[in-house]
Amino acid sequence: MDNRQRHSRNQAGESVMELRKLGNSGLYVSEISYGNWITHGSQVEQEAAIKCVRTALDCGITTLDTADVYAATKAETVLGKALKGVRRESYELFTKVYWPTGPGKNDRGLSRKHIMESVHASLKRLNTDHIDLYQFHRFDYETPLEESLSAFDDLIRQGKVMYIGFSEWTAPQISAAVKIQKELGYNRFVSSQPQYSALWRVIEKEVDPICRANGIGHIVWSPIAQGVLTGKYLPGQKAPSGSRATDKKGGAGMIDRWMRDDVLTAVQNLQPIAAAEGLTMGQLAIAWVLQNQNVSSAIIGATKPAQIKENVKASGVKLSNETLKAIDKALNSVIERDPKKTVSPNPRA
Repeated sequence: MDNRQRHSRNQAGESVMELRKLGNSGLYVSEISYGNWITHGSQVEQEAAIKCVRTALDCGITTLDTADVYAATKAETVLGKALKGVRRESYELFTKVYWPTGPGKNDRGLSRKHIMESVHASLKRLNTDHIDLYQFHRFDYETPLEESLSAFDDLIRQGKVMYIGFSEWTAPQISAAVKIQKELGYNRFVSSQPQYSALWRVIEKEVDPICRANGIGHIVWSPIAQGVLTGKYLPGQKAPSGSRATDKKGGAGMIDRWMRDDVLTAVQNLQPIAAAEGLTMGQLAIAWVLQNQNVSSAIIGATKPAQIKENVKASGVKLSNETLKAIDKALNSVIERDPKKTVSPNPRA
């Protein structure tokens, strides 16, 4: 059964977005989400960040993703301000808990104490009375899994959280959690938030199959591999000024793994493929992850409204098998597929 649905039209009368069900839940999300990971409160000034959020909404994006740790909690605050006056029922608000948000030994991880304190802090920063999707930002090796799951279940029963999910968990971790949820009658996970792109396919062998079997949909981050799949980084040349690769506030560290000549050369092979489809390379990359029917939404980030307007055009694009094979051939030698690359650190190490 196809879980997609055409979204309503924007003010210009253009159909710009499709919707998909989030896993086996009844919640619809926009095929493309707007995330403020390393932009709001960090890369982008507040006024510009608010313009990006409003542009996302105008383009039909209804799903907004953030986390308490982004920009040391500032990202949630900026998003809360950007959504002031917007009808609460018109968008889906996602955030996460796990990473340190303070200096104390209990200001991190997935203990009941940290979860409960964090959710109330996030609600205050986001200026809302409920979170549509609350996610474990990583797996906590120190806290009993049942303790974390019990806290999340309580939040749903209290009406503070509507749905629950996780980010960057391994297949055994997902399996252990689902088993506890089934046995104890807890509310079940509906989402997984993994890194996923044409270059980074580590979920395909183990995580994706177990998620499909348990009705868990993916909300994927970095579908354009921190910008590498846009083709703007060229082999043997310095990164463009002002790009993610030159951002010392966090972007450069994440993109570094792809800044190799073999990767950048392979990516340039995608240019004629995108052109043949009438797409930019960035649109092709986003459309590629959306071909996976267990992907409920692809998260995009932006520092300028124009980037959002360009990337939303990837919604609804259908790529042929021939095009998918051509992408595989172009990137074959540099694709990362090892499921062991999905890891969570010890939060107190």
